[in-house]
Amino acid sequence: MQVTGFSKLSKTEKINWLLKNYLSDNQEAERVIKQYWNSDKALQELHDGFTENAITNFYLPYGIAPNFLIDNKLYAIPMVIEESSVVAAASKAAKFWADKDGFKTEILGNTKIGHIHFTYTGSTAELIGFFRKIRNEMLQKLNPLQQNMKKRGGGIQDINLIDKTTKIPDYYQIEFKFDTVDAMGANFINTVLEEAAAFLQQKAGEMLTGNLQIVMSILSNYTPDNLVRASVSCPVSELAIDGLTGEQYIQKFLMAVKIAEKEIYRAVTHNKGIMNGIDAVVIATGNDFRAVEASAHAYASHQGVYSGLTHAKLENGIFTFWIDIPLALGTVGGLTVLHPLAKFSLQLLQNPTAKQLMKIVASAGLAQNFAAINSLITSGIQKGHMKMHLNNLLNFLNANEQERQKAISYFSDKKVNFNELKKILNR
Repeated sequence: MQVTGFSKLSKTEKINWLLKNYLSDNQEAERVIKQYWNSDKALQELHDGFTENAITNFYLPYGIAPNFLIDNKLYAIPMVIEESSVVAAASKAAKFWADKDGFKTEILGNTKIGHIHFTYTGSTAELIGFFRKIRNEMLQKLNPLQQNMKKRGGGIQDINLIDKTTKIPDYYQIEFKFDTVDAMGANFINTVLEEAAAFLQQKAGEMLTGNLQIVMSILSNYTPDNLVRASVSCPVSELAIDGLTGEQYIQKFLMAVKIAEKEIYRAVTHNKGIMNGIDAVVIATGNDFRAVEASAHAYASHQGVYSGLTHAKLENGIFTFWIDIPLALGTVGGLTVLHPLAKFSLQLLQNPTAKQLMKIVASAGLAQNFAAINSLITSGIQKGHMKMHLNNLLNFLNANEQERQKAISYFSDKKVNFNELKKILNR
């Protein structure tokens, strides 16, 4: 049923409308909605303000993965995720590598990009000459908008005209490169771009013979120059695992990574596992996991084919496993300062800069991927995953405490099987 002015209704009025029109005045549905309201009225109002038409909260578990030794500093990493075994796997991998000098990281780039997209029906040579004439004036025009960012060491790094007419007739860009320091920077970038677009349109009307039309001005969530590397390494002799010699284990591991590099069906699942770890920390710190996801998957295709984001090698008896991944993150502004748990997460991580947070998040992704590959080439993925999932299955089947203990004991040395679990409970 269509409704007019839904956003202007109170939260109670919104719920009543939903109950009447979609939920048959279901009292149980109303109870579920209201049981997730926070008892702290001010805190609930804060959460309601994070989105439009809010009627309740949707909870996800907030877990901790301890023992992450990153650049010789120990971290307990917060992870917000509902998938069984992710936090356990990250914790296990972190402990494994903490005993082998931990994760080493480096920032490979810290540049974000935005574009003014426009069309121009006229001489390309005239447009190039026009841009050269107005470039410095444009930068001066934008200086007031970036004063605070400059004080923090950031701001506009460069601007360039890009000819895209081979892809779309009459299509050009003005590309801006930014350093937004500890802010994710979306609002700052978009404000600068829109101001620059207005200036461009004005000057074009005064100076160009052809017709210049602004299409849009927007940052790009693809940040291949905002890149971080995380790696782990150790001698082959330290990787004798699950009955395999170090050499046998490494050969299987290298082959698993190579398959993900070359085979798209494996690469997508491989990268999804990496993002299990990355998204969980990104959400916990109040950052934009959709932007991070989009950029990571685009970067996985930056060589022309979709490929795994992690790599491995064996040189002179030393095994090295690493990830290069673009991560546009912030530790100031947005939810990082508004959401109480996001603020807590950053405190837990010892108040990192944006670059430090990039290193932490990349390490979590690498740990998650190591744990997944380790399981795949040894005991198989289901053994550990399904044991963690057992609790969810027991909840689904409404098992009591006695039944839980019997089921846990029964599956202590077996793979969890749903049908077998039902038989045990029935007995």
